[in-house]
Amino acid sequence: MLDVSPLWPADLDHIRLDTPSPRALARFYEQAMGMASAALGDGSYLVHGRQRRLVIGVGTARANPYNAFALADRAQLDGYRRFVAARGVALEPAPTPLFEDDAFAARDPDGRLAVFGCPKPGFADVTPAEGPAAPLPGRLQHVVVASARFPDIMAFYRDALGFLVSDIVHTGKADGPPGDTNVCFLRANLEHHSFAAFRAPAAASDHHAYETTGWGDLKLWADHFATLAVPLWWGPGRHGAGNNLFFMVRDPDGNNLEISAELEHLARGQPGKPWPAGGRAINLWGTVWNRDVAAP
Repeated sequence: MLDVSPLWPADLDHIRLDTPSPRALARFYEQAMGMASAALGDGSYLVHGRQRRLVIGVGTARANPYNAFALADRAQLDGYRRFVAARGVALEPAPTPLFEDDAFAARDPDGRLAVFGCPKPGFADVTPAEGPAAPLPGRLQHVVVASARFPDIMAFYRDALGFLVSDIVHTGKADGPPGDTNVCFLRANLEHHSFAAFRAPAAASDHHAYETTGWGDLKLWADHFATLAVPLWWGPGRHGAGNNLFFMVRDPDGNNLEISAELEHLARGQPGKPWPAGGRAINLWGTVWNRDVAAP
């Protein structure tokens, strides 16, 4: 699809997480992820640091109302808006204060908004927080959702929004025919995925990830989380799909944060790989997080 879609290249710029206690959750990201925070005037907070920023708003814990992708310039944005509208997608105003006024949004089958726009320079130039995590590499790189309407979600991001499919995971066995697809990784630039979806019993936020520069960074982040008594709940390991090293922690609301390194790159027209069921797509090294059952 991206051979004809003007979405390429686009980067995940920020996401919104909701919580009953925005200030408390912002404090966690200040300490744990080396971010500063700024009130946005509507009860929400911008938390921002070195190549990473989130909007934390008032709402249900672990809700993820939107994910925002930055395009290169307004010419690309205008062409992409026409592309999406031509596919019958209803365009909505962008809810984020971090993009220019001509940004727009599209609502996916689970009700989450995918937002597209150009960042406002004033928000991009804010000074990162001080503290031990502030200098650690950790670029906000991808966001993943779980969905009980997985086929619809996959089709929407692929066919309506023009993301390119990288790897998929199917229910078949390695020595037999492929079954139904139940995991899909999608990209809008050279990196293996900036968005992904898993089949699950209910729609939910799955995780968001911060890309580092290598294995040594994962050690530094793990040591930092240890000083805060934030335990690793999954990993370290290596994903088969994407080939990246990883571990995960949780914030106080239960949102899953991934620290990642060595994410695979794919050229614009390069196909991804199909992975059979059995776990190696999710972790080549060991235990698997099964989204087909209730989240741990």
